[in-house]
Amino acid sequence: MCRHLAYLGPPVPLARLLTETRHGLYEQSWAPRRQRHGTVNADGFGVGWYPDGPDCAGGEGGEGGEGGPDGPGGHGAHPARYRRAVPIWADGNLPDLARTIRSHAVLAAVRDATAGTTQDESAAAPYADGPWLFSHNGSVPDWTRLADEPALRPAPADLLAMEARCDTALLWTLARTRLRSGQPAGRVLAELVLAVAAVRPSARLNFLLTDGRTVTATRFGDTLWYRRGEDAVTVASEPDAAEGWCEVPEDSLLVATPAAVRTTPLAEARAASLTGPFSADPPVGPAPGRDAARVPETAVAAPELFERTRTP
Repeated sequence: MCRHLAYLGPPVPLARLLTETRHGLYEQSWAPRRQRHGTVNADGFGVGWYPDGPDCAGGEGGEGGEGGPDGPGGHGAHPARYRRAVPIWADGNLPDLARTIRSHAVLAAVRDATAGTTQDESAAAPYADGPWLFSHNGSVPDWTRLADEPALRPAPADLLAMEARCDTALLWTLARTRLRSGQPAGRVLAELVLAVAAVRPSARLNFLLTDGRTVTATRFGDTLWYRRGEDAVTVASEPDAAEGWCEVPEDSLLVATPAAVRTTPLAEARAASLTGPFSADPPVGPAPGRDAARVPETAVAAPELFERTRTP
């Protein structure tokens, strides 16, 4: 379900990432080549980008788009979003927007909605909070009762503030609370995947998160790839027609910047968080991915860990 991508690098038109690339996200909305679940992603789409200058306007009625603490377009700038509940190919405004808007950091997604979830644009990724953009490729069975799990129970105020009625919005609520408390992105995503998998073993939890400087992602149940270019990196559910793509191992955490990419088995990421804060900063230079097998006995202990890290 769903396809998504994130890009960091020199500013490029959104069209280069979304609509002009052969086998890119636009084409993946109706003809994905590696999607394991579902055959079409026609239940909406969204794109979030970080402004590169004071004249860059935000989308979706002024959502985001203002300079953050480091000024317009700098690190800390809040992203703008444009989201629709129609198939990406049916939106007549996108071609002009994609042709004229440029950014150094982009996160975009096309949606195949989970049955019984919100169908309007409020449920279309990316979700946003402060400098963060978030997307989820996958689904959680019986997600409406996930908040009843003791280890995953959000505060009532957070639950009431959910942007949409869907599994992704609930997962984002759980992640956002911990990001706001200052926990590292890698730790937050790894622990969330293992905590949810412990109580919903068939959940598919491919997450994509960025603050405009670093991309943090998980592969758990569907495909994930990355491609390094000159001073740029793209992370996506599946490769486009360009060469140089590398597949992320199953059950892995990925942390990427334009300078380096690192993949770590989720179980190791969790173990690192037990001994100290998990760092989301990749090492200098790229590191090869490592194969990781599913380790259900490790995942079983995850809810207790996740509960201990909850903020009051």
